[in-house]
Amino acid sequence: MKNIIDLSLLLDESLPGTWPGQHPYSHVIWKDFPSAEEAYSTYHFTMDEHCGTHCDAPAHFIRGTDDPDSDLFGDSLDLMRMQGPLKVIDVRFLNEQKKAGISPWIEVVHVNEWETRNGALQASDIVVFQTGWDCYYKKNNAGYRYGDGPIRDRKTPGWPSPSVDTLSYLYEKGIVCLGIDSPSMGATHDGIPPHQFGLGRRMIYVEGLANLDAVPATGATFLFLPLKIARSTGCPGRAIAYIP
Repeated sequence: MKNIIDLSLLLDESLPGTWPGQHPYSHVIWKDFPSAEEAYSTYHFTMDEHCGTHCDAPAHFIRGTDDPDSDLFGDSLDLMRMQGPLKVIDVRFLNEQKKAGISPWIEVVHVNEWETRNGALQASDIVVFQTGWDCYYKKNNAGYRYGDGPIRDRKTPGWPSPSVDTLSYLYEKGIVCLGIDSPSMGATHDGIPPHQFGLGRRMIYVEGLANLDAVPATGATFLFLPLKIARSTGCPGRAIAYIP
């Protein structure tokens, strides 16, 4: 029997799961019949496509989506590319570089150092960067450092983000799916280039992960299942790890 570790963020109006300035998450009662004999309740919710734990589809940053059946949309993503051996690269030490509104770069040398300790990355691997940023995913004002501080106000440090050189290195090794436990794979101060590079090459980014300290650097299996939303630029979903 395998142990299942939930790597997903909880969604709630009081939590900072929405990118600053985007449509806020809302979960509201629609119908409620409290009768003990015929009890019934249902809610409706609205949210940004890139809320909480989610994946980015190429259409998020890549044009060419005039065709409604384009493979750039989230509903066309290959699920097989979002499951495989999980490799967790711990980059929490980069958080020591504290510059307001600025992300420290995860460079190729950091990946190489991890490979020296844990073995070379393979094309089938799901590579996930552990920044430790989910520790700031807290309710109300306590969650300021998760998103509003580094992104909107530029008053607190940004999370570590892979440089384009690092993404290129992983792409050349055949890596097609990357994950990170921060709101975005992109840097707080320069988020577009990492997205354009990876999504332009049909890489899949799973962002907003959590609980990576509960899984080993190697040996687990990763799985992300996004909602099947037509013509989506990204899809919320559930990320899990299987540990033998």
